[in-house]
Amino acid sequence: MAARGRKTANGVSEPPAEFESSQDGSAPGASSISTLLTTPATGVQRDEVKVNNASVSDMKHACDDALKRFLSRPDLFNQIYTHTDVRLGLGWASVLVAGLTGLYGYKIEFEKSKPVVWAGLILYILLTSLQALYAYFVEGDIVFVGKRKTLDKRIVTERITISSTSTPSTPDTPPAYALALNFVRSTSGGKSLLSKGRAAARRGYNTFFDETGVLDQEEFERWVGGAVAAVMEGKQN
Repeated sequence: MAARGRKTANGVSEPPAEFESSQDGSAPGASSISTLLTTPATGVQRDEVKVNNASVSDMKHACDDALKRFLSRPDLFNQIYTHTDVRLGLGWASVLVAGLTGLYGYKIEFEKSKPVVWAGLILYILLTSLQALYAYFVEGDIVFVGKRKTLDKRIVTERITISSTSTPSTPDTPPAYALALNFVRSTSGGKSLLSKGRAAARRGYNTFFDETGVLDQEEFERWVGGAVAAVMEGKQN
């Protein structure tokens, strides 16, 4: 899918989006959602997204947010917040432990409070360490986990997991936004696997952001939708 003809942020042209996918089985009934995915909402009032286009980090965060807004539409996927909930739970637990430990140390005489204060300190370190380890090893680069259910003679559950990274620029290519997609289609509460697939997509930030740093949201949604539709249908481009 080619970007619309317009001046890019750094003047370097970018080749069409690249998709690589592998699929075990097919995903019948995916045509309807594929149409929704590849047709961005038109006539919708959008808030302008403008970032510093000299900052790859800012552009990535803007793309991540736009991806989540698009795919969590009611007619597409229900976003699953498990990773966010775990991190927030561990974070709030560590804050509560720190607060209660500090309060106990303030109320109780220093020598008497030392065992409890030490226990609170150790527990706080464990909780914050668990939070960091979970974010690094479990959540990793995942930006979106979504699920939808359809009725195809039986209840079918489709789950999509998307990770994002930035690829650095080279003398010949600008920095790019890269996605890794995992798709699972199952029934019987996940006990019976119908199909699964993996795909990768990459495209330069300069095809999404203009010279002032404004994100072309429709073009971005069209590209993301095409990547998701490809992995759901098992296409290999």
